[in-house]
Amino acid sequence: MPGHPFLRIATRRSPLAVAQGEAVRRRLAAAHAIPEAEAEAAFPLLTFVTTGDRKQTGSLAEIGGKGLFVKEIEMALLTGEADIAVHSMKDMPAEMPDGLVQAATPPRDDPRDAFVTTDGRSLDGLPEGAPVGTSSVRRAAQLLRRRPDLRVVEMRGNVQTRLRKLEDGAAEGTFLAEAGLQRLHRDDVKRRVLDPDVMLPALGQGTLCVQARREDEAAMAACARINDIPTELATAAERAFVAALDGSCRTPMAGLAIQKKGVLRFEAQILTLDGTRSLRREREIAIAGRDHEACLLDALAAGAEMGAELAEEAGPALRAMLAR
Repeated sequence: MPGHPFLRIATRRSPLAVAQGEAVRRRLAAAHAIPEAEAEAAFPLLTFVTTGDRKQTGSLAEIGGKGLFVKEIEMALLTGEADIAVHSMKDMPAEMPDGLVQAATPPRDDPRDAFVTTDGRSLDGLPEGAPVGTSSVRRAAQLLRRRPDLRVVEMRGNVQTRLRKLEDGAAEGTFLAEAGLQRLHRDDVKRRVLDPDVMLPALGQGTLCVQARREDEAAMAACARINDIPTELATAAERAFVAALDGSCRTPMAGLAIQKKGVLRFEAQILTLDGTRSLRREREIAIAGRDHEACLLDALAAGAEMGAELAEEAGPALRAMLAR
């Protein structure tokens, strides 16, 4: 296709990851005025089974952390097998391998968590001692902070696997990202979407990271057309916070940056595993009428400073979590 970019898109093989890769393909095709019928040829999708997909037992913290969901995909980029990669931003480690960069952040979808049950009941409607399934230390800690009477049980797998486990009675409820359910068009799933005041989401949740090789000018230029600046600024603050705390799947931390009326408001939290200790802070960054690069630097600085402040304020129990 003369004049059209040709980019091979790498992503995980799960239904949600494929849906996300297809969403990025549609955005790229629209941004480059490529007809829908030609989009698949211009941006073929390459799917990979990652180490995190293969290891379905044990918590993410126990088996090596969220980087297990990106390693094989990043290797495809580094070896030239693929030109760009699409990840869930919340799966991204704080640092990327040398040579790879964040090439775009498309507009963010709903960042909130959804509490899912077979009958649509609320989190507060669960009986005392009810089992709730999750493999996320963040969700477990926030759940126990709100309902210490509930029992957390391990529940891993993709969206379909966790829904099946719920139907099979492995737990009375579980948590899924609302963005993922929407991307899969799962309007049939009974859930209550949780306000961030109830459960602050994972840093980067609802956001996609389009990754490319730093030196691949064609890929970088093509991806720049689908970059959303408000999303870029929000995730810059959130990822700087993660990096400042050396965050991983072993550390219960949460955060959300939202731009409204010329201000980027960033709220973040760290907790102990049992939810008994928590620190939650917020900061506002002026955006209106300012240069993008200056706003980006301020967002990065705000995230890093909040991380440093929370680490400094943390008591022994929280510091022990951060040191892992």
